Amino acid sequence: MRRWPMALWAGMALISIVLLIGLLAPLLVRFPFDELHLGDRFTPPSGAYWFGTDEFGRDVFSRVLTGTWASLFFGVGATAIAIALGIPLGILAGHLGGFADEAVMRPLDILMSFPPIILAMLMLAMTEPGIVKTVIVVGVVYTPTIARITRSSAITISKEAYVEAAGALGASTMHKMVRHILPNVIPTISVEATIQIGFCILLAAALSFVGLGAQPPSSDWGLMISDARPYVLRAPWVAIFPGIFMGVTVVGFNLLGDGLRELLDPRASHGRR
Repeated sequence: MRRWPMALWAGMALISIVLLIGLLAPLLVRFPFDELHLGDRFTPPSGAYWFGTDEFGRDVFSRVLTGTWASLFFGVGATAIAIALGIPLGILAGHLGGFADEAVMRPLDILMSFPPIILAMLMLAMTEPGIVKTVIVVGVVYTPTIARITRSSAITISKEAYVEAAGALGASTMHKMVRHILPNVIPTISVEATIQIGFCILLAAALSFVGLGAQPPSSDWGLMISDARPYVLRAPWVAIFPGIFMGVTVVGFNLLGDGLRELLDPRASHGRR
């Protein structure tokens, strides 16, 4: 562990703080996140309201801490969906090649040609917005990225001697993909998935910002920033605090991904004995 990169330690520390805040939120908040205090609208940060209040007198501190789990659910849930869809497609395309590769990757390339926010908005515009639907759509949007990275690794691994030897010994295609290729693409996908969580959080927040993600009275950070737009000059704290928490969370996952990439890189100096 002494050889672990500093980025890995920093990422783990930031994410641990965010998770601890989410776990302790019920004990730390003084008011329910949706409780109205109309007589205290736009109260600046004070001893009574640590992060101030919003246009309805709701405690921003309570809303930010309660929204931690919503944002983590967006990031982790969407990334899990992207991995569940992208890894099988990538392995199938990379190992089989030929027609299977074209049939799998060309539709995914079409999806990748759209900016993620535009594609997500097009998909969500067809149905009523909601947290679960947003998670599914964000996961689908980032599936081509996971599939393409998996495909690249699968092509390289399929040419290794132990995979060819397994085929020569009579192993089926499914056995080779599950037993030999899948375990060896996991490290690469683990790094990408960690970074992808941050992207998913940002995309989900952007969708909530434009009204296609979480809906009121949710305490999602993106929705809080969207609600604060008309009052950003009058009460900037309503947007600043959820923005800070979102930034810290995304940076934490990015640092964790960078640290894992350096840790798992056999060419890195810390990996040499």
